[in-house]
Amino acid sequence: MNATHILTVSGGASLVAFACALAAAIAAPISYPDLLARPSAAATERVRYGDASSQFADLWLPTGSGSHPVLVLIHGGCWRSDLPGLELMAYAAEELRRHGVAVWNVEYRRLGEPGGGYPGSFEDIANAVDWLSKLANAKRLNLRNVVAMGHSAGGHLALWAAARRRLPKSSPLYRDHSLPIKAVVSLAGIGDLSTYRALGPPACGGPRVIDLLDGAASRGPWDVFKDTSPAEMLPIGVPQAIISGALDPIVPAAFGRAYAAKATAAGDRAQEITFSDVGHFDLIDPKSSSFEEIRSIIARFQK
Repeated sequence: MNATHILTVSGGASLVAFACALAAAIAAPISYPDLLARPSAAATERVRYGDASSQFADLWLPTGSGSHPVLVLIHGGCWRSDLPGLELMAYAAEELRRHGVAVWNVEYRRLGEPGGGYPGSFEDIANAVDWLSKLANAKRLNLRNVVAMGHSAGGHLALWAAARRRLPKSSPLYRDHSLPIKAVVSLAGIGDLSTYRALGPPACGGPRVIDLLDGAASRGPWDVFKDTSPAEMLPIGVPQAIISGALDPIVPAAFGRAYAAKATAAGDRAQEITFSDVGHFDLIDPKSSSFEEIRSIIARFQK
């Protein structure tokens, strides 16, 4: 073998190695700092639904007249105030607004701030959803066509928001009238708090975070999940898309599959989807390989 041929083979191998490394880098799941490093668009309006600093939501209105379908969007972050909030969902909100959906991107009190946890975080989600009734006429919102979508801890809260009509009257979270939710899209959502507390990875802070969310220290252990965990409130009675990423280390896809199986067994229409090439935060990235299908699911629910 001459020197020229050796250089050619060596250079070819280097190019192959570089291409493989580049493909791996492109395919690697993104992190939330990756997402937040991008410029984001501005919402149409910020609306306060309460007096606390975190009791607000951003409304993203599409162009055009007529009655807009509505998506309630709920961010995750382990229910903790030390992690990013609704700004993480702005990219998805803008993409959905561009496709004719009015997006109600909700902030809420979280663990680590006054009122966060039980019952405050749940009350905030309920109040934010019901606040849409005050905006419907002026903002041309179609409240017969409201879908809730949440990511991670927000997926839990989106499922809970749809399930709260099944709350027992003995619960502090019960209310006589609540805005109906037509369907739920749960993106890496924690639908079963008890199972996640027992078997989930420590990424969110382990069992202690679930106990703080549920107010376990001041409530009997037999009832903490009865009014907080969607898996204990089945059947919810609305269609659900339970979506996971196979590369997700925070809420592994097995948790989505297990919740969807429980929901189906209880009589709900629960579609389970696991994307093979995405991680936890890719599910809320409009540039990801999964987002177009997620958007299509929302559109089907809003027909």
